[in-house]
Amino acid sequence: VEDHIMKMREVVDVKKYFESKEFQDLYNYDGKLGSIYSKNKTKFILWAPTAEEVKIAFYGKDPYNYTCEAKKVVRMDKDIKGTWTLEVEGDLSGEFYNYIVNIDREEKELVDPYAKAVGVNGNRSMVVDLYSTNPDGWNEDKKPELKSWTDTIIYEVHVRDFTIDESSGVEVNLRGKFKGFIQDKTPLNHLKEMGFTHIHLLPAFDYGSVDETKLHIPQFNWGYDPKNYNVPEGSYSTNPYKGEVRIKEFKELVQKLHKEGLRVVMDVVYNHTYDLNSFLNLAVPKYYYREDEEGNYTDGSACGNETASDRYMFRKYMVDSVVYWAKEYHIDGFRFDLMGLHDIETMKEIREELDKIDKSIIVYGEGWAGGATPLPEDKAALKKNTFKYDEMQIAAFSDDCRDGIKGHVFYEEEAGFINGGEGLEEAIKFAVVASTKHPEVDVNKAMYSREFWANEPYQTVTYASAHDNLTLWDKIQTVSKDLSEDELIKMNKLSAAIVLTSQGISFIHAGEEIARTKEDEEGRLIENSFESSDYVNKIRWYRREKYKDLMEYYKGLIKLRKTYKAFRMDSNKDINDNIKFLENGKEFTDSNVVAYILNTKGKIDEKNDILVIFNSNNKDVQVNIPHRKWSLVVNEEKAGIDEIREITDYRLNVKAKSAYVLIAK
Repeated sequence: VEDHIMKMREVVDVKKYFESKEFQDLYNYDGKLGSIYSKNKTKFILWAPTAEEVKIAFYGKDPYNYTCEAKKVVRMDKDIKGTWTLEVEGDLSGEFYNYIVNIDREEKELVDPYAKAVGVNGNRSMVVDLYSTNPDGWNEDKKPELKSWTDTIIYEVHVRDFTIDESSGVEVNLRGKFKGFIQDKTPLNHLKEMGFTHIHLLPAFDYGSVDETKLHIPQFNWGYDPKNYNVPEGSYSTNPYKGEVRIKEFKELVQKLHKEGLRVVMDVVYNHTYDLNSFLNLAVPKYYYREDEEGNYTDGSACGNETASDRYMFRKYMVDSVVYWAKEYHIDGFRFDLMGLHDIETMKEIREELDKIDKSIIVYGEGWAGGATPLPEDKAALKKNTFKYDEMQIAAFSDDCRDGIKGHVFYEEEAGFINGGEGLEEAIKFAVVASTKHPEVDVNKAMYSREFWANEPYQTVTYASAHDNLTLWDKIQTVSKDLSEDELIKMNKLSAAIVLTSQGISFIHAGEEIARTKEDEEGRLIENSFESSDYVNKIRWYRREKYKDLMEYYKGLIKLRKTYKAFRMDSNKDINDNIKFLENGKEFTDSNVVAYILNTKGKIDEKNDILVIFNSNNKDVQVNIPHRKWSLVVNEEKAGIDEIREITDYRLNVKAKSAYVLIAK
């Protein structure tokens, strides 16, 4: 081993050596890492194969003395496969520690990459008795039932946004916190009332851009700047100094949401780190990151670096981390930021390990990268490679659907189907079938894709907006500057109807249902609010009253989706067997119309066929429909499962900028 350490110093092309069979045979390690705690002793294990010496600095148990000198420093023992170990007798729960790694005769101090608890600002690891962080009744925590992946209706929200405005009604000292999130006030009651199945939390792990020692000063970031992957964010806790507090409070959030019938999704950001001084890079320089042929760090994340999921020990790190969150925190789903920077093999392994815990845990992510990457395209977890998962539940966001509905996210004034775009009927049909193969959809006229990229509907996330880019309301305002608010609301309703009646996994950005805007103090619409003020980002809950009609429309569509399995079929075969599109030139003659029948009688748990029509024109259109008795349950004004009126005519007048849903009697 000493010879190999000497050799590593001499190797010019470190990248090739890390990827060599020789290095992998010597150092790929499959065991536990981090601090392994028991009441009687704690074992510390760090993987640092290039180190000449590793020590542990112990700082004592005072969480507020976070700048103190080490109380003692103990040398670790070199062990198998590039690991270093130390076993310490006694109950160390609450003890702060860091590793000191000597590489090329230079010492660097770092937080344990596998830390389960940290002190303020995540700069010191902490040994923790995880059992002591469990809320009362934690062992009896029960996930709400999810019979099928396509039953999922996701609400994407930021912890701070959710309650920081005074209109939330949350106690002042708990606004923007885990504990505030679950107070029985307007925000939580809203979630329960709307009928969502999953709450997607923007990054709630420990991130680097907020100074936890200055929380009296308003600070904001989305959190896509990872610091400690396996620890909750301290600024969302009531005490970021005491490592156990954030853990317990995050568990309380999960437990409460479960009790209220809501599952919890974590937004995970393994594709890059806050900066290159990460604890991973200090432990094993250059191993965890991708480089170009000249040895320069590559930047496929557009955040300064990109991690190397295709290297054995970072793949292990990702798998271990996801499994830890699923087991320790009872997390119900994972959304992968820039999933296209991860390799397919890693994503498959994550899915396989989650299946061993609970097959109902959902996995989805962005099927793209943020820039050029050396990861070969055919090995990357890109949207277009989704078909390589076969029947595995790993989903990608459909930008085809998103931009087809409302227009390109980067060209702010470009229109989509709902707001004046022309020739987008096939893009909407592509969304309806959740990007899966259908003989009546011309994929060559889809928004971006030229192939049906999903094998099954549960591999597609159907959505119109997310935290990135303009909110749906702001996009509609930007494209249609001269229209009245009533006209804008019609477009918003039409967008919601397309998303919530289409196949796949449904996804709604928080506030969409109350016309959320991100306007700054000068009245400018903010497209990228990742570090904007609370004023820009907060959810203004008083808009529930102003936009009650829109909110009720979303609620009705969610109820409709939950009532009829036809809107959330489980397989591409079911979709092909049961969706029949009406033809332009036969059943109607206007462009900018999409209509289809769900022929589900006796097949998909329904006794009745369902007719869906989208009209994005600025005028009413006439559509020939099968001559029978229908119940109109969705129109330009209302949505739900109750009959608005009975339809018996064979020719139906569909109002401008509207969706109609009819249930056959």
